[in-house]
Amino acid sequence: MNLPELPRNSSRADMRKTLIRLRMEMHRQEIRHESAQLLQPLHRVRGMTQNLQDGLGIKHAPLWGVAAVTLLGFLTGKGAKGGGTGSLSRLVRLGTTLGPLIKLVMQGSSRKP
Repeated sequence: MNLPELPRNSSRADMRKTLIRLRMEMHRQEIRHESAQLLQPLHRVRGMTQNLQDGLGIKHAPLWGVAAVTLLGFLTGKGAKGGGTGSLSRLVRLGTTLGPLIKLVMQGSSRKP
């Protein structure tokens, strides 16, 4: 915090302005401190998830999560037409949806020695 310097012959208004500036700076620092304390659990959780991803070697964890949700949706969900779609068309939709993910996994595994 930079403390403002007062000249020796400062007026009452100058001293009041300086006091207000000091109070505002103190409030800013209090807000920074409180917000850091409020965000500390969030930072802790982010750090834990990052450590978990690094420890397990999962590079595209959010992508895998989306793939798992999509797969569960296809396997457990009903068709939009009330069950009129067959299992073959469901598997085709599943393949086209998960195709880019499968391609990404295959490229990642072929790069490893």
